Amino acid sequence: MIQSATASAPASIGNVSVGFDVLGQAFDAVRDTVTAERMGKRGVALGAVSGLVDTLPDQPEANTALAAAQAVLRAARAPFGVTISIRKGVPVSAGMGGSAASAVAAAAAVNALLDAPFGTDQLLAFALKGEAVSADPPPWDNVMASLHGGLVIAARLEPALVRRMPAPKGVTAVLLHPDARIETRAARGILKPSVPLHTAVEHARRISAFTLGCATNDPELIRAGFEDILIEPQRRYLLPELPHVKKAAIEAGALGCSFSGSGPSVFAWALDGDVAAVEAAMAGAFKRAGRKADTYRAPLDSAGVRVEQAVEAAA
Repeated sequence: MIQSATASAPASIGNVSVGFDVLGQAFDAVRDTVTAERMGKRGVALGAVSGLVDTLPDQPEANTALAAAQAVLRAARAPFGVTISIRKGVPVSAGMGGSAASAVAAAAAVNALLDAPFGTDQLLAFALKGEAVSADPPPWDNVMASLHGGLVIAARLEPALVRRMPAPKGVTAVLLHPDARIETRAARGILKPSVPLHTAVEHARRISAFTLGCATNDPELIRAGFEDILIEPQRRYLLPELPHVKKAAIEAGALGCSFSGSGPSVFAWALDGDVAAVEAAMAGAFKRAGRKADTYRAPLDSAGVRVEQAVEAAA
C-alpha cells in the first residue's frame, strides 16, 4: 500500500497565440509539486504550502489541487482521504497555467495512491474539475498541456479527443512574466460572444497555417499563422506594453509573439539561433515601459506530469 506520493506538473502556455481553447503547450521552466498522503478519514485536507506562496484556500471549492484530488477519490470510491501539500513553483495569476499545474499534479499524486490507478488520459477529467475552480467552464488548454507535455490539441470535447502535435525542430519558447496580474475569470469575461465572418475566416486561415507549419516543420507557415486576431485584440488593453513587446520580438527574429493564456505573461517562439536576441528585445521593451519582468525559456517538447516519489506504508 502506498502511503504517500509526490507528483509535479509543468507550467503551460494556453492558446499558443492562435489556438484559443484549442491548443496548449507545456512549458517546463517551472513546476508545481504536490504530495498526497493517506489519512484515515475520507475527504481532502490542505497540508503544507510552500514555494512562491505560503497560504492557499483550504476548501476544495476554492483550491484547484484539492478539487482535483477530491474528484479522483470520489471516482475511485477510495476508502481513505488525503492530505495535500503544495509547493508552488508556477507564479499565480501569471498566464502560466499555475492553477492547472496544481490540479494536474494533485490528480497524479492521489492517483498514485490507488490500488488500481487510472490511466493518464483519464486524469484529464479530474484535473478539469480542479481547473473549474479557476474558471468555469474550465478551459482545456493549460490542463491538457500540463498533463501530457509538448504541444497538445483538443480535437473534440465530448467524448474527449486530445492528441500531442508534432513540435517543430530547432525552436524554443521564451516567456516574460511582468509585475502585473490578470485573473483568468475576468479576462474571459470581457470576450465578445460573436465575431464578424471575415474575422472567423481569417482566424481559420491562421490556425490552419500554424498547425500545418508545426506538423511539417515549416517556419514560414508558422510565421504566417502566428497571429491572434480573434482574442488578443479584445485583451490587449489589459497590458498596454504588449504591442511594444511584440514589435521588439518580431524585429529580433521571433516566429511570433502573444499573450501566454490570458496574460500578463508574454511568450514568443524563436529559432534556436535567435533565442537570445528575442529574449533581450522583449526584456528591453518591458524595461523601457517601466515594467520588471522575469524571463523563462523551455523547449517545445517539454515533459508533462510525472510522479516523483511514492512511499509505501510501514509494515
